[in-house]
Amino acid sequence: MKPTVSGRYVVEAVSRACAILEAFSAEGEALRLCDIVARTGLSKATAFRLLFTLEQRGFVEQSERHTYRSRLRPLNRRKYRFGYGAQSSEFAFSRAVSQSIEAAALAEGIELLVLNNRYCAKTAIRNADLFVRAQVDLVIDFQTDEHSAPIISSKLSEAQIPFIALEIPHPGATYYGANNYHAGTLGGQYLARWATQHWRGKVDEVLLLELPVAGALPKSRLSGTVAALRSNLPFLSDHQIVALDGNGQFERSLEVVRKHLRKSNAHRVLVGAINDPSALGALRAFQEAGRVDDCAVMGQNASLEARTEIRTAGSRLVGSVAYFPERYGEGAISLALNILKGKPTPPAVFVKHQLVTRETVDQIYPNDADLQDASIA
Repeated sequence: MKPTVSGRYVVEAVSRACAILEAFSAEGEALRLCDIVARTGLSKATAFRLLFTLEQRGFVEQSERHTYRSRLRPLNRRKYRFGYGAQSSEFAFSRAVSQSIEAAALAEGIELLVLNNRYCAKTAIRNADLFVRAQVDLVIDFQTDEHSAPIISSKLSEAQIPFIALEIPHPGATYYGANNYHAGTLGGQYLARWATQHWRGKVDEVLLLELPVAGALPKSRLSGTVAALRSNLPFLSDHQIVALDGNGQFERSLEVVRKHLRKSNAHRVLVGAINDPSALGALRAFQEAGRVDDCAVMGQNASLEARTEIRTAGSRLVGSVAYFPERYGEGAISLALNILKGKPTPPAVFVKHQLVTRETVDQIYPNDADLQDASIA
């Protein structure tokens, strides 16, 4: 509520009209009548009459959704405060997303409360409680467990905090992230071409490194991979496809592929991984077993570690599908501001993908040497 003004020469009607205009704290912000009543302390009838008058004079406009927008630049711009739940500091992809979000928020003058979900469902739920207590304007959350998603969504919804979910869908949240099936088909098509060129299309086994805890949408990356392989390698059968839970982590993927190779004698193995840490873990298992020539591995995310491996002469990480996490911040922050301004926004915004191979990596990422030097420093 705005402070009241008093004085011999104050015109009360003008003062109340100013209170209406000051209620709009951000450019393009859309407010309902009840929002304006709450911010000004005016009665509903008074606020309505003033809004009608200001609309007639061109200072305020009303939308079809029964909300109002000021046509003036906000007199007192309020600084937004966002909550950002980072997936983890363990993965290069997650770190790149976080750096991008923080840079974009800084550029827009947004205060950012950053909490680390630590790749842990319980931590992500606790962080949601912290965002609620901090009364942030909006939350951008990157957490992986689909089972905790309804809990987090419920907490934020109850607190009336808008919510953007990165990579993993959450009920009621706007989704921002991968076009998973499409990304999977890009990788699968290249694996099939590689097998055709190097093994004459003869494949003994397709090994999939899954992340079941993330749910159905991320799994569609691997569904897309398999669909593309079937389309291009018509003799591929169901019994040749083996799925392992790598949990999206290097060590876990290394362990499960190690165990699998002890009982598998397949010599031409195509590996499709849910992300680059799983892809690199699988590759390491083949290397340790002295069977690296038996595999061709496709990653997802095109992280710096994966790009470094792809550049290695003779590497069997033959490619990775880029998600460009360095661009997530600009897109997610822009989406967040549109949500707060009441602008029409889609329920899901997909990033663009591009296949990265040894032939294309230097064209797509020409500055990797500088990034590696910076990480060493």
